[in-house]
Amino acid sequence: MSDVTIQVDSLSKRFQIGELVSAKHMRRKVARALGGGDNGNGDPDGNGEDASTLWALKDISFEVKRGEVLGILGSNGSGKSTLLKILSRITAPTEGRAVIKGRVGSLLEVGTGFHPELTGRENVYLNGSVLGMRRTEIARKFDEIVAFSGIERFIDTPVKRYSSGMRVRLGFAVAAHLDPEVLIVDEVLAVGDAQFQSKCINKMDQVVRDGRTVLFVSHNMATIESLCTRAIMLKNGVLSNAGDTEIVINDYIESMMNVEGSNLAQRTDRFGSRRVHFTQLELRDEFGQTLLLPRSGKRVQLAARYVCESPPVEVSLNLNVFTLNRHLLFKCNNQVANGQMTLTEREGWIVCDIPKLPLPPGEYSVNLKCLADGDLSDQVRDAFRIVVEAGDFYGTGYMQADRRGGVLVEQDWRLQAS
Repeated sequence: MSDVTIQVDSLSKRFQIGELVSAKHMRRKVARALGGGDNGNGDPDGNGEDASTLWALKDISFEVKRGEVLGILGSNGSGKSTLLKILSRITAPTEGRAVIKGRVGSLLEVGTGFHPELTGRENVYLNGSVLGMRRTEIARKFDEIVAFSGIERFIDTPVKRYSSGMRVRLGFAVAAHLDPEVLIVDEVLAVGDAQFQSKCINKMDQVVRDGRTVLFVSHNMATIESLCTRAIMLKNGVLSNAGDTEIVINDYIESMMNVEGSNLAQRTDRFGSRRVHFTQLELRDEFGQTLLLPRSGKRVQLAARYVCESPPVEVSLNLNVFTLNRHLLFKCNNQVANGQMTLTEREGWIVCDIPKLPLPPGEYSVNLKCLADGDLSDQVRDAFRIVVEAGDFYGTGYMQADRRGGVLVEQDWRLQAS
């Protein structure tokens, strides 16, 4: 156990969702006061669990040895952020324990620990103190921290005027120069240009070479694979896989790509006459080869395999892309883009070519809807899942890795005289 830096045993975290005092809770209180209608624990059904309870983590156990880089994978809502906050001592577990040996440096959110009204210089001292650095230690490393962040010109500017990328640069620089035994980095590391990302990865390599431990969360599978010695995967708050990085990555990709779900022939939760129906959806690269991890800004194809019961048929196919929270991002429709399409064969592929994938990194869902001669023929919700990695969308060397916002758009900026 002497070389084990992080020991997590049966870790669980429960949250109360909704208002603390709702009409439902009030009715339960009244029912208990009147002596009936409840089992005494806020659970009228007697199943031992309040409907307003959410287990963000449930019975998580793993260990990380000194000098390891552990990748943490999982979709949105899987429990990654909750786990990191517990390990960073920001929040406490409901059950179980997490033992960490040594000083922890964390970068979980953009500008965590920064005061917006203070300058970058003042925040370096403030943030360093919060992370456990002595003032003399901060002063000794100050120039190195600022040089690493690359924002020397703005170090005496209030942080509220910084972009998210500038805050991340400065936050990572402080955390990395803390000389922590454990460095915890969330995917905000990906904000910034390719040069700064490379600098951050080199710094983490140096931390590991010095015998320190790194926990790394990212949706960039290439970075996870190149940097991490092992990986774990969370799914709905449960540890679903742990071990060799490549194996865990493949498991993650398969779960997010919903490989079985893309075989639409097996889907029964669909609507329409099925005069034209679809048996498969897949993502392809610009050469027509199956693509698992597309990058922002790259040319891709969405291909749908159809079966037509009685050709010829005029079809209008919609492939609508949503966030996993059901926010519509954009629509692909053959009739709008190219005019009506006539199917003359009983089987084949309908291919939608997207010259520049306009999605920032993240996970997305594709809905399929097809009209045949104007009537609903086939409709499948969440027919396909897409996992997108960071890419240089604008061709400027800036890796478009910020997951916030909707879609990326082509743009051109210029100065104009008044």
